Amino acid sequence: MQIYRLFFEKTYLCGVKKPFVIEVPGGATQVLLHTCCAPCSSAIVECLMKHGITPTIYYFNPNIYPREEYDIRKNECSRYAKSLGLEIIDADYDHEGWLQEMKGLEQEPERGPRCLRCFKYRLLKTAQYARDHGFSVITTTLASSRWKSLEQIEEAGRFAESQVPEVTFWAQNWRKGGLSERRIQIIKEFGFYNQQYCGCEFSMR
Repeated sequence: MQIYRLFFEKTYLCGVKKPFVIEVPGGATQVLLHTCCAPCSSAIVECLMKHGITPTIYYFNPNIYPREEYDIRKNECSRYAKSLGLEIIDADYDHEGWLQEMKGLEQEPERGPRCLRCFKYRLLKTAQYARDHGFSVITTTLASSRWKSLEQIEEAGRFAESQVPEVTFWAQNWRKGGLSERRIQIIKEFGFYNQQYCGCEFSMR
């Protein structure tokens, strides 16, 4: 397993600076990056590229409502990807299909069972696309948001991995290593649209 050492994190152990370490499964140099929005993906994409890893951005977010909001976020992701010469995959927007998957969980709170099912649905589709297009590793920008449960994201990723054994889910905590701070800087540099809610109509409440 190839290890890239990133010296961004300002943490100390016994007086010694502790490096932020990311471990890419199998030493992969290409990953399929499930991306929820440009702000969340910005510092992650930059970090990956600086350390020899080429991300292909997979925009699969049928949870986002309304369609206008979906398009705004997609266009911002496309703008950022094009500025870096990266490929972005625009997956289908099937909001009705997503609603069927969430049926019965509409009244659940954020970070509850609905969010877990949503993560499983989106990461399973990501894993299936990865398998069909030659990617061995997937990861997600959902793990960069402090509003999301890292435990739920990892559970969803492991579920996707169990259903698509040809693909490995890379469970990386993208909040560390100075990436949260760098994210704020990039948002300002690019003037990204910075949404005020998760994306689905239930989170708008």
